[in-house]
Amino acid sequence: MFNAQQQSRIIEMAWEDRTPFEAIEQLYGLNYSQLVVFMRQNIASGSFKVWRKRHAGRKTKHLKLRDPAIMRSHCKTQYKQR
Repeated sequence: MFNAQQQSRIIEMAWEDRTPFEAIEQLYGLNYSQLVVFMRQNIASGSFKVWRKRHAGRKTKHLKLRDPAIMRSHCKTQYKQR
């Protein structure tokens, strides 16, 4: 479904603290439950457990929970060439 570059970018966005899940859905069409399945299939099981624990309840990953004062900006390395 996704090429290697897209898979890498989805995984990177899922790990980023300030990239909301809604951005991943908008760009790649994966809602939260589909993203969980994608991550389970595409990263090591130990990494998946760490990812789930890290993002459980994290307010910056859900737009509805995010403080409206948080402005979304891109970090210098976000669109780095690979």
